[in-house]
Amino acid sequence: MSPVKLEQMFKPTSVAVIGATDEPGDPGNTILKNLLGGKFLGPVLPVNPDVDSVMGMPSYSAIDTLPLTPDLAILCSPPETIPYYIEELGKRGTQHAVIMSRGYFRFNRDKLEVQKKALLSVARKFNVRVLGPNCLGYINPSVGINASLASRDALPGKVAFVTQSDSLFTTVLDWAASKNIGFSHFISLGDRYDIHFEDVLNYLNNDFSTRAILLYIETIENARQFLSAVRALARNKPVLVIKAGRSEAGAAAAAAHSGMLLGSDDVYDTAFRRAGMLRVFDIDTLFDTVETIALARPLKGERLAIITNGGGPGFLATDMLLEGGGRLADISDTTCQALDDELGNAWSYWNPLILKSDADGEMYAATIRQLLLDSEVDALLIMHVPTTGTDSAAIAEHVIKACKKTKKLVLTSWMGIDDAEEARKRFTGAGFPSFFTPDKAVRAFLNLVQYRRNQEMLVEAPASLPDDYHPDTFMVRNIIVEALEDKRQMLTEQEARAILTAYGIPIVETRTTTTADEAADAAEAIGFPVALKVISPDIYRKSLAGGVALDLETRDQVQAAVHTVTNRVRQNQPDARISGYSIQRMSRRARARELAVETATDPVFGPIIRFGQGGSLASITHDRQTALPPLNMSLANELISRTKIVTLLRGNRDIPAANLDAVRSTLVKISQLIIDIPEIFELEIDPLFADEEGVVALDANIRVAWSTSSGTDQLAIRPYPKELEECVQLRNGAKVDLRPIRPEDEPDHWDFLEHMSPEDKRFRFFGNVATLPRSEMIKLTQIDYDREMAFIAKGEAPDGSYKTLGVARAMIQPDNSSAEFAVAVRSDLKRLGLGRLLMEKIIRYLQLRKTRQITGAALSDNKNMIELARNLGFDVTKDLDDDVHHFEMTMEEEA
Repeated sequence: MSPVKLEQMFKPTSVAVIGATDEPGDPGNTILKNLLGGKFLGPVLPVNPDVDSVMGMPSYSAIDTLPLTPDLAILCSPPETIPYYIEELGKRGTQHAVIMSRGYFRFNRDKLEVQKKALLSVARKFNVRVLGPNCLGYINPSVGINASLASRDALPGKVAFVTQSDSLFTTVLDWAASKNIGFSHFISLGDRYDIHFEDVLNYLNNDFSTRAILLYIETIENARQFLSAVRALARNKPVLVIKAGRSEAGAAAAAAHSGMLLGSDDVYDTAFRRAGMLRVFDIDTLFDTVETIALARPLKGERLAIITNGGGPGFLATDMLLEGGGRLADISDTTCQALDDELGNAWSYWNPLILKSDADGEMYAATIRQLLLDSEVDALLIMHVPTTGTDSAAIAEHVIKACKKTKKLVLTSWMGIDDAEEARKRFTGAGFPSFFTPDKAVRAFLNLVQYRRNQEMLVEAPASLPDDYHPDTFMVRNIIVEALEDKRQMLTEQEARAILTAYGIPIVETRTTTTADEAADAAEAIGFPVALKVISPDIYRKSLAGGVALDLETRDQVQAAVHTVTNRVRQNQPDARISGYSIQRMSRRARARELAVETATDPVFGPIIRFGQGGSLASITHDRQTALPPLNMSLANELISRTKIVTLLRGNRDIPAANLDAVRSTLVKISQLIIDIPEIFELEIDPLFADEEGVVALDANIRVAWSTSSGTDQLAIRPYPKELEECVQLRNGAKVDLRPIRPEDEPDHWDFLEHMSPEDKRFRFFGNVATLPRSEMIKLTQIDYDREMAFIAKGEAPDGSYKTLGVARAMIQPDNSSAEFAVAVRSDLKRLGLGRLLMEKIIRYLQLRKTRQITGAALSDNKNMIELARNLGFDVTKDLDDDVHHFEMTMEEEA
């Protein structure tokens, strides 16, 4: 939904409390006390048909007797009365309600669905948005409102906390008060009948009082909407999350408690990472990390230098850094020489840099100055152990002065109680995160490293089809439709092999036979040694059923193996049908690593890809990592880098590195396969051999089922929409390609802006713009196709090169109610009709996605844009206060 529409929910000017009462402990009493006892200045209107007054205030008997239409209604009456009150509020014009009534079912699914349907049907009829039920409400200190059942108020601050748990609502509120931590919002979502995480996140993205967002999640419902909202938010503000259900038992309990589908925790973890969020695992770390992100300089690299006057804490910090996947900086020879000149022999000559125990402030400052000049160092952790005769606060002042102008990340850990307290306060005041213990500091650094990596993943918007890749999708679809029409879920080995070949994935030569003699003939034709595998529509893992024989060297061995595997299968799976035998040449790639690629369908996030160790070692190493499609080469590389087997893939002095491009390409091709063919709900290649020559699949299993949605619709993240590409012709006869923008268009987009005149830039950006920061260019070229669209025109520029010639952009409200457009064309390519073509393209697209309204604006001296808007059918109006014309077009709904 539009974030603007939640403004009145969380920033109301008047509130009605339905079910208000004088009875202590009743929600209607508690909420009224919290509203009246806080700093909320608007009118609070009790509604209770059974009493004349509540807490000394007049009580209104019905909604239509209220003296004004409240922005917000808080409902504390019995559940069976809620639909009636929602209808009355909707008729009166109130569009926001919080349900705090007791008695809403959570564990009885049948009764829950009845209650939910009754409530939502009337709420949607009258456009009333509902928070809850089974929630504790919310607190917004910025407007002084405590619309919650909590026993205390929240302190004002810049952090929003959004929770699915009532108990955590009160726990974190108490915890934060004890540590003097404030909030911009404190929101309990409850059972999320109507308002979900994504609705609140869209609102918070536009809330200027919120600098960071903390989430407690048990389950989510619409993965695509959630990830779209988080990805948009995480570009602007840090988002940290605690997710319940890391263990299987905990996940099942969380799902049962929330009444939602149970998704895999590793898939949630992958989704959080892909969305640019940072996952932490306890409340203490949550607030430590958000404070660090808020205070610290952005982390530009991952190489940490540690400075301390105590060896033990330095060594422990180093161990924790390396065990957590961090990197210790290699101090350059130049820096070592400079430190020698400054410190003599009073330091340890390696990282961590151990200074003498009574090191003073000047020694710390000298060391810091040299390390900050070292290009091999990205960040500093500066530690101090209390020592008799040293002044911790004075040393801290020297550190602050030495670090004041640096752009590198600086963390501090001043150990001790009373002696170090003043130093920690000074660091925090100067904008340098300070920690009581080294392990907390290192943990915060590792979280920043992971946050940085997640932010890098966030700006990956992979194409759904590599430009030079053209698989035979038609043939694959025919294979699968034929199998499904035969009522088979499991594809045959021949079919699976044909599908991999169609998508360019190498697979070993295989021949299919039905008798022992045919098998022996095939083996002789292929060449010994061979592997023999039983073919059965009822067996998914042939080796577990005893249906595999390896290293067969002669014709007689092959014939004997046919009888052996047949007997083993009949013993292990008596009902399995055996339709034949496949013969494969044994792949003699002595230096090949055995990998595995598998796909599955998560109940929450849809299609997923897992990658890691394959073959016989897979059950021992448990080395599988998860990714969300679509993948590009960069995202495939990130997936590979998280596995243990990546070390073997990179090779060593005895074994050359595997062809990682071939491994990455295979993952991208598998990603494309499950996008193109949504009927594939399970696929496994195990083993996939990889060496310096490339990759080859030895075996593949594929399960299929009819699908009612496209592969793109099933994905949690929408891929590049290649289907929107087209070629058009300009007035001068030149042809240009119109297509959605892609991340790799960034270099051409800089060139495009360079070829816009200062006046055209002023028209586009409503002000004088010399150049854009790269962060803004990333936002322009790396977009979320679910909530914005940019079409670029690519064609021949005046210098003969193939360049970006123009762009039309639409920023779409999350509820698809409206979109705001902007269009720009190279200044040396005016009057060729390109601007009109781009605008017509964006209008057609918005009509296709059923956006209800298109809006735009232009400076009044931008006559060409104003005339184009009129010609395209926009209503054009002049703003009397600003020198701006506004455009509006309401889309016609299909009959």
